[in-house]
Amino acid sequence: MLRITELKLPLNHSESDLQSTVFYRLGIDLNEFISCHIFRQGHDARKRDAIQMVYTVDVELKNEVEILAKFANDVHISQTPDTEYHLPLNVAPINQARPIIIGSGPCGLLATLILAQMGFKPILLERGKSVRERTKDTFALWRKGEFNAESNVQFGEGGAGTFSDGKLYTQIKDPNYYGRKVLQEFVKAGAPEEILYLSKPHIGTFRLVTMVEQIRTTIESLGGEIRFESRVDELLIENGQVQGVKLATGETLESSHVVLAIGHSARDTFSMLQRNGVYMEAKPFSMGFRIEHPQSLIDQCRFGNDAGHPLLGAADYKLVHHCKNGRSVYSFCMCPGGTVVAATSEAGHVVTNGMSQYSRNERNANSAIVVGITPEVDYPQHVLAGVDLQRHWERQAFLLGGETYAAPAQLVGDFLAGQPSTTFGNVQPSYTPSVKLGDLSAALPDYAIAAIREALPEFDKKIKGFAMHDALLTGVETRTSSPIRIKRNEQFQSLNTVGLFPAGEGAGYAGGILSAAIDGIKVAEAVARAMQN
Repeated sequence: MLRITELKLPLNHSESDLQSTVFYRLGIDLNEFISCHIFRQGHDARKRDAIQMVYTVDVELKNEVEILAKFANDVHISQTPDTEYHLPLNVAPINQARPIIIGSGPCGLLATLILAQMGFKPILLERGKSVRERTKDTFALWRKGEFNAESNVQFGEGGAGTFSDGKLYTQIKDPNYYGRKVLQEFVKAGAPEEILYLSKPHIGTFRLVTMVEQIRTTIESLGGEIRFESRVDELLIENGQVQGVKLATGETLESSHVVLAIGHSARDTFSMLQRNGVYMEAKPFSMGFRIEHPQSLIDQCRFGNDAGHPLLGAADYKLVHHCKNGRSVYSFCMCPGGTVVAATSEAGHVVTNGMSQYSRNERNANSAIVVGITPEVDYPQHVLAGVDLQRHWERQAFLLGGETYAAPAQLVGDFLAGQPSTTFGNVQPSYTPSVKLGDLSAALPDYAIAAIREALPEFDKKIKGFAMHDALLTGVETRTSSPIRIKRNEQFQSLNTVGLFPAGEGAGYAGGILSAAIDGIKVAEAVARAMQN
């Protein structure tokens, strides 16, 4: 088959228009044509009065060799690459201790699934509960203010991504098409097939729940084992080689191959790793607020008269501003038609995040507006100083919110004017259990407040209305990424602990569902190679 990239058509086109464009592009007629499949579908809205659909298509022809030779110098026409995933090992070695995976987020799940497909019968350990039980505990915080430290937005089957927009795209390089394997497994587990070709696919929380359960069923059918409420309290290490793990119950499990896919909020596990001498470094992350606007405003600014078109859906945005004080402010985890959610994993803390359902039809758009911070400048004291910094501002948000898990909030106009908010405007908060209006100037470091105050009017120049008085800021967003990196070598093993495979967001090697899942596949392959030797 031949692949054609950058095929552009008007927004209102027919299926036959796409085929006709392919014929014209290749200079062929119907007699030479066999089939055409969409590999990627997106849109180009840079000119909102002339929005175009952009396609990558795979075309099967009777005379492919001739056509390929004709377009040998055309960068947009090539042989269709092999995007199928091929297991590096089909039969696992015998007489090996089963590999252990710690954490059942997208990284841990995919690592476990790949190892199971290779026959290794892995053991997956998850400190939280199964996804449906975890959902009940999460909703108890959102609806009643009742918090469970071991079962929440951060901890439990599916990881933090379960309660998110379910975004399934990434900017990482993926020459081996691992991302395609992830999406195919998600489709097998019940995701809509459109995620295989949409340029910015998403699923939404409710669909993610059933998908996670189906992946669990597949793992178990292949001989894998998944244990919930099984927190790992110690790594067993002898002479620089991992030997197994000790659970909170006191039970020990032996294994010389342990995947550490713990997520960015497993702070007690970070402390345990430091205590056990596993090499880690502090890394940059970001902090800020969630901002909410009417979704209709974002749609109109991005799509103009085509706002609401079914091919476009709810509009998103991506913004960045470099401030006079040397800080960068940017939008993060934008959730079209979504809600702001409580995402703490520790009692007495307030943390915000964003999520959307598949329909993305809630009234508000929200995203994090965050400020980049670095260990060299902002927390140079020790490797876990970033965790201390996060905790400080999460506790401060808890106090500002009235110590009930309500979140502190302020209207954008009042925030820019330096005065507290007392009443809501047109934008009603979506965060639950509740928000408390006031002054957010005490909710982040002074440099972050100054940077966000400078950035919001600049963002308004790109999206008119972004700095509207009634837009709502809710604090605080601190879990943008892991504050540490558990460094690994070319074999994906810890620099100083043989057999320990740091992986995913918590180890500092991913950001988001898809990149974390891809890293899980890479680490699973590394484990398989190590177990063969």
